[in-house]
Amino acid sequence: MELITRDDIRNIAIIAHVDHGKTTLVDSMLKQSGVFHEQKQVENRVMDTNDLERERGITILSKNTAIDYQGTKINIVDTPGHADFGGEVERILKMVDGVLLIVDGFEGPMPQTKFVLRKALALDLKPVVVINKIDRSNARPYEVEDEVLELFIELEASAEQLEFPVVYASGLEGFAREEIGEENNDLEPLFQEIITKIPPPAVDLTAPLQMVVTTIEYNDYVGRLAVGKIKRGRVSNGAVVSICRSDGSIITDQISSLYKYSGLGRKEVEEAKAGDIVAIAGLEEINIGETIADKDAPEPLPFIEIEKPTVTMTFTTNDSPFAGQEGEFLTSRHLQARFDKELESNVALDIAETESPDTWRVSGRGLLHLSVLIETMRREGYEFQVSKPDVITKKENGQKLEPIKELVIDIPEEFMGTIMEEIGQRKGQMQNMTQLNADRVRLEFGIPARGLIGFRSDFLTITKGEGIINHTFSHYAPYRGELPERQHGSLIATEEGEVTRFGIFNAQERGTIFVKPGTRVYRGMIIGANARQNDLDINICKQKKLDNMRSGSADEAIDLIPSTDLSLEEALNYIDDDEYVEVTPHNIRLRKKILNAKQRRKSNKN
Repeated sequence: MELITRDDIRNIAIIAHVDHGKTTLVDSMLKQSGVFHEQKQVENRVMDTNDLERERGITILSKNTAIDYQGTKINIVDTPGHADFGGEVERILKMVDGVLLIVDGFEGPMPQTKFVLRKALALDLKPVVVINKIDRSNARPYEVEDEVLELFIELEASAEQLEFPVVYASGLEGFAREEIGEENNDLEPLFQEIITKIPPPAVDLTAPLQMVVTTIEYNDYVGRLAVGKIKRGRVSNGAVVSICRSDGSIITDQISSLYKYSGLGRKEVEEAKAGDIVAIAGLEEINIGETIADKDAPEPLPFIEIEKPTVTMTFTTNDSPFAGQEGEFLTSRHLQARFDKELESNVALDIAETESPDTWRVSGRGLLHLSVLIETMRREGYEFQVSKPDVITKKENGQKLEPIKELVIDIPEEFMGTIMEEIGQRKGQMQNMTQLNADRVRLEFGIPARGLIGFRSDFLTITKGEGIINHTFSHYAPYRGELPERQHGSLIATEEGEVTRFGIFNAQERGTIFVKPGTRVYRGMIIGANARQNDLDINICKQKKLDNMRSGSADEAIDLIPSTDLSLEEALNYIDDDEYVEVTPHNIRLRKKILNAKQRRKSNKN
């Protein structure tokens, strides 16, 4: 085997905790590399192409782009920062030779920073550390740099990995500096560090072709695109290749188009060679983790192992009284086809059929992972129901184990006692406390994953919206015992019809109301949270009795407390074991699994 160094190329992944500014930094790198014409108006966070990514301000899917810098092609992969999308991160790191680790100049290393860095160090990737957002008034870059070093030591980085270069930057302002006091206003120092510190790929161009597929993309014109880095050999447009399947079988197929990345797009090429990141069209039966190999000498690469799901819930066809009124795709056949499509690219997801043909058990890396799937399907016109999320436990040596998460919260000091009491009830154990400034502290806990279900909304209420919460999967540990049950029951509609102001006025003293006047409801639909622990049936459609004294505006004068609008995540956090979230393109409703009140009471007695 004769290895040559391809000095004309660098392959890097950008890794960071969510909201530490990596997508914004990539924007600036693209602009300064001349990818965009000077007069072209470019929207911010141009790499976040998906509607959900833009709305939530997070990266969900990895993206490929490429920059030409002084004759060297820099392939950049922007990866998700949230641990729920760790399935994406793990695959992407197999494609690159180094990483840009971006850390917020005030927040410092956070749980997902540790998660993605651990993966990168295990693969022996060369890191370049970027302390970002140093233009913030409260930035503390030197302290953050020390914290990054401590994190590398904690993750048992090698002596060579501990010699990481550091660049101080502002992705928003578009500058990077080797020393904070420098005056330059461009990213030149960052580009130089990438060229000099990230190793070029060392490859064998004469050996038979090998390429593992790390991502599947879709294009309306050419269909499925298999994306990955060519490990060895060469491939040409139109070539017949072998596909080494995950089940051990080998099939042959023909490439219809071969692309390399250029800027934000793809450019069709006639040939690519080891070290290139490419997209290949025409291989309709290829899946993530499988190997594209030489037709005459098919040798598979190791299949990419992905960490297993930790949270599960059931998806079922919608059988509410309003079923079929808003969605386009309603049947079990529609849902099965959609799940099959999702599994082609979402490898961290697990979907299993159940005894019922209308119900599936869907498992993912966390509640955000599953809620993004639910929201995406809803926007595509699907209608269905989902159950309360549940964590996946496992048994080892006869002992029940459950997933433990590392929880990091930044809060005003005045809320510390209440938050610690709340987390203690959820079986959380404090591991560290850091004073961030005069009135804010950072608390770190190990907490069962099930203890975090429903916690975010309570956390924001307790901290009056001033708290910051982050968590990531840590390990499995012995089961910590039962958690306190939900402290309130549900308010349940007894009639089908439209919600009236008078109905809400009568109900609002009982608890928190989720619906507005004019909302259509059905029997068994949840219209609020009871202040007490029991469920309560209420006629929310009740009309005020007419009498001789009533004026036409009397109903309008009724004083209503504003209703609480639940987001999808809040709805999933709210429901109990005997409740569903009904999801349609236009509404998120909460309901009892058994709609009939008499049958429900009978079931509860049994």
